[in-house]
Amino acid sequence: MILSSQALVQRPKHIGISQPSRARSIMHPRVFVSILTAVWLLHSSAPAQEPNAFQKGAQLTMLQINDVYETSPVGGLGGLARVATLKQNVARSGATPLLVIAGDFLSSSVASSIFKGRQMIEAFNAMGLDLATLGNHEFDFGKDVLLARMGESRFQYVVANVFDAATGRPVGGAAPHLVKTFGTLKVGFFGLCLVSEEISGDKRRGLQFLDPMTAAERAIAALHREQADAIVAITHLSYEEDRRLARRFPEISVIVGGHEHFPITAMVDRTLISKAGSDAKWVARIDLRRDRDGLERHLSMVTVDATLAEDAATATVVAAYDARLGKELDVVVATSRVALDGESRSVRSGETNLGNLVADAIRAAAGADVAIVNSGSIRGDRVYPAGPLSRRTLLAMQPFGNVICTLVVPGRIVRQALNSGTAQWPTAAGRFPQVSGLTFAIDAKRPEGDRVTNVRIGGGPLASDRPYTIAIPDYLLTGGDGYDMFAGQRIATGPEAGEIIVAALERYVTTRRDIAPQVDGRITIVR
Repeated sequence: MILSSQALVQRPKHIGISQPSRARSIMHPRVFVSILTAVWLLHSSAPAQEPNAFQKGAQLTMLQINDVYETSPVGGLGGLARVATLKQNVARSGATPLLVIAGDFLSSSVASSIFKGRQMIEAFNAMGLDLATLGNHEFDFGKDVLLARMGESRFQYVVANVFDAATGRPVGGAAPHLVKTFGTLKVGFFGLCLVSEEISGDKRRGLQFLDPMTAAERAIAALHREQADAIVAITHLSYEEDRRLARRFPEISVIVGGHEHFPITAMVDRTLISKAGSDAKWVARIDLRRDRDGLERHLSMVTVDATLAEDAATATVVAAYDARLGKELDVVVATSRVALDGESRSVRSGETNLGNLVADAIRAAAGADVAIVNSGSIRGDRVYPAGPLSRRTLLAMQPFGNVICTLVVPGRIVRQALNSGTAQWPTAAGRFPQVSGLTFAIDAKRPEGDRVTNVRIGGGPLASDRPYTIAIPDYLLTGGDGYDMFAGQRIATGPEAGEIIVAALERYVTTRRDIAPQVDGRITIVR
């Protein structure tokens, strides 16, 4: 299936939107309103590989993906071997395809926590990726790993605002900007990575970051000097930052963006903004053509599903790493001196040592004051015996791929969350909270929704108006299990930047090697 727009010439005449379905992602209401006022997308049942009249006359066809963490399909959608086939189909139709990724691919996934993103680079090499910019997750393993992965890449990086502190040059040999010619169309490209607290500490060591707007100004000036007919920004910025970029530099023809995990297509003044969701479930096809009236742009959002065959070369790379991953999952990473209680009836109605372990790992990874995790995310429904802990066991405990989000909330929101989580107690429920960094009591005599008492954080009583940093799974950020009190709260680290929980859990137990988590009185019952 294709989501297709009319040909866009400067500004669309029609307004409205129809979006593909999206999984495990959030859309802030303000962003959704902005998208609604952006561009008209029309459903079409034409096969993804069948070009229309405009596409047949295009001088350049960009195929965009972004925020790709998995090489294989997720929920039946995506898969890099299918994307490779899509590129080949476009080339066979007579178009000139340019496959671009707008950042976030080295991390975070279970495979990346083991292979440090090498599986992504090898798959990209096989599928014929052409251009890439860096996203915040490219820095998760530090500079040395980033440089190693960039050195293994057989495609060009375009990054205008990240530099090697030792040399002052763009990191890893990236080009700050470049020009490519397609027939008579001369297109200038530059890349931008977000600069935020999401890239901090060890992730920044040995690197220098320039403000994206300053870097954009320099790159655009250089592309003007090279007489580019069209300018394309490949960015890994927030949607609001992309809008600001478009307003400040209206000479940008297209912003090929990342960071958000759901498809976005918008017109801001004369600039087309495109984001293609996550995990290559969709590919944004952007066709460019110059005529006497200027530059024409046509966008279609292609769903990557089983109607696209898998490219054999890319599929071979993916299968090889899947096989290696299976072996790596059996590697023992730590030892538990005690049995770990993950039985559903236990973890969904009271404190357990496995619940404490998971919550502690989340809080440690986020550096937060407290952590709350819904017990429904702790799986296996069994007591894990004392002894060796393999990666496979950790994945059985945390199989969903949720990531850690960090918020800054007043104490009353923490209390609301605890009251919501215990609303169905003593009935076992997935919303029941396992916690770290705080203690509380459940008063069985109090009414439902107001049973939580004696909340203490850091040894002192909870202050209703004091701000606390709280780490939660991204599932709760979207109101999962009834945790709707987090809507509208300040997000310090959102789902686009958070670490996958099972990777944080592995690092937590590996660092300690020998663990013995206890039930230590974080949750008490007053009868």
